[in-house]
Amino acid sequence: MKNRNFDHPVNSLILNRWSARAMTGESISDGELFSLFEAARWAPSSYNAQPWRFIYAKRETPEWDPLFNLLIEFNQSWTKNAAVLGVILARKTFERNNKPSVTHGLDTGAAWQNLSLEGASRNLVVHGMEGFDYARARKELHVPEEFEVLAMFAVGKPAPKESLPQELQEREAPSPRKKISEFIIEGKFRK
Repeated sequence: MKNRNFDHPVNSLILNRWSARAMTGESISDGELFSLFEAARWAPSSYNAQPWRFIYAKRETPEWDPLFNLLIEFNQSWTKNAAVLGVILARKTFERNNKPSVTHGLDTGAAWQNLSLEGASRNLVVHGMEGFDYARARKELHVPEEFEVLAMFAVGKPAPKESLPQELQEREAPSPRKKISEFIIEGKFRK
């Protein structure tokens, strides 16, 4: 895959997953969607607390506009063709004792990655976003204080890049990654 050169062997599903934006606007079945959530369900978590929550809306349902309207204009320009929009939440405290869960973000990130990889394995576009109004999401979606609003995502069937606005067509390609030497540190932190 263009821009995806690896230095060490990894599973092709991981190497070939990327955050495309071009989607057809076709709906996906509940079976397809719930398989993504099933994959998220099996992510590892501290004390098996499973702190993740996903609020979702399918296109052409009453739930769609409240989620779509949280997005910045740039993200609306391409998510308008998504089949599903979602908001990713993480419970900041353990349900069992209400004590802080330091790894709530890490655990929820693992669930998100499972969801994303499952989507890639099914030839679906799965794209995460931070470009939305977090405060409005909390208020309008009635998110309790013990949950952190982490991100939004879009899911859909892939379309040719020409279906995107012109300025996005140039960006519709897998991105490269840093070399391992840029993010691993043996022993203790060094710049």
